[in-house]
Amino acid sequence: MRQTLKKSGGTIAVVISLIVLLIIWWLFSLALKNPAVPPPTDAIKNFLASLQKDLLTHLGISLYRVLTSLFLAAVLGVPLGIWIGKNQKIDDWVAPMIYLTYPVPKVVLLPVFLIILGIGDVSKIVLITLIAFYLILVTTRDAAKNLERGYISSVQSLGAGSWDLYIHVFLPGCLPAILTSLRLGLGTAMAVLFLVETYATQEGIGFFIMDSMSRLNYEDMFAGIIGMGLMGFFLYLILDKVENLLCRWVKL
Repeated sequence: MRQTLKKSGGTIAVVISLIVLLIIWWLFSLALKNPAVPPPTDAIKNFLASLQKDLLTHLGISLYRVLTSLFLAAVLGVPLGIWIGKNQKIDDWVAPMIYLTYPVPKVVLLPVFLIILGIGDVSKIVLITLIAFYLILVTTRDAAKNLERGYISSVQSLGAGSWDLYIHVFLPGCLPAILTSLRLGLGTAMAVLFLVETYATQEGIGFFIMDSMSRLNYEDMFAGIIGMGLMGFFLYLILDKVENLLCRWVKL
């Protein structure tokens, strides 16, 4: 019963938030009276119409790029982050390298990746993966480093080996932080996705938005913005559901 009420309350909150955003959008459009900011009703109608054309294809390509990048970043960043955080000596050597390279805006490497890897999906996925990788690596490493030592000692006293510690202590202990980093990585990945899809490509939602703007087709432009926003929203919801499923003890 409590779970049902909680879900109902969450749905109501989403609906109210959506209504408030649409009202703000409508007032903003009314105040500006500029074709670059069409009313929400016109933009939504055009969004639904664009789904019947090529918008869905562009969204599918962008979704593939984001999901592939986040998957690769997690596969690389989670084990490495746990390994570094688990081993103090290794952390002492690797931490300075992370501190030196983490603040560097990785997006400046886009021209390099385009030259080396070409203008296809690979260069875009590699750049998004690199940015998300650092977020996951740093967050996972900090979570593993700050894990309660009592948990480790108690499992070791039962004869657990290094692999058992990874699977039964460090991974579950770091999982909430890992999922948090994935949510942060998702937001960053969506922003970088838009940028990389505006260079040397004719596919993806970023290209669709900028191409619509260049043609002064503001309805299509906002249709792309709505599509990109909904894609990020639903991916965020999926991550939230995964956290509720895998990290139930956090909610207790």
